[in-house]
Amino acid sequence: MDSPTTLRLLPWPSPEGKPCYLATDTNGGYLSRLADEAETEQIATGTEVLTHAHEVLRDPLAPRSEVHYTAIRLAECLTDALRVAESRGLRLPLPDDAEQAEEAVDDVDGAQVSGEWEPGPEQPSQGR
Repeated sequence: MDSPTTLRLLPWPSPEGKPCYLATDTNGGYLSRLADEAETEQIATGTEVLTHAHEVLRDPLAPRSEVHYTAIRLAECLTDALRVAESRGLRLPLPDDAEQAEEAVDDVDGAQVSGEWEPGPEQPSQGR
């Protein structure tokens, strides 16, 4: 029996800026491995840029141009990280039925979890 074909969101956009998908089976192939390597590199780059951003933002005398450039790079890295997260989330196995899905969220630290939100007291802001 052949493996089912699934679509994988690739970690790079098309030349027009649209999402790219790869039709693949569960065994993957060359392009899947290339996408895995690209995702790993994107996450590593994001980590490096974040470290640099902390250094720049700690310096109150950092030139405006450096802060601006850092913000641009952070936005690029966040875009990549969100695409990787979406791609990996789409590849997570789905529960067999709705009952298993409910069980997965029923017990968090002994509390019942539901899909409804109840308003509570406002949290004080953490002075930024």
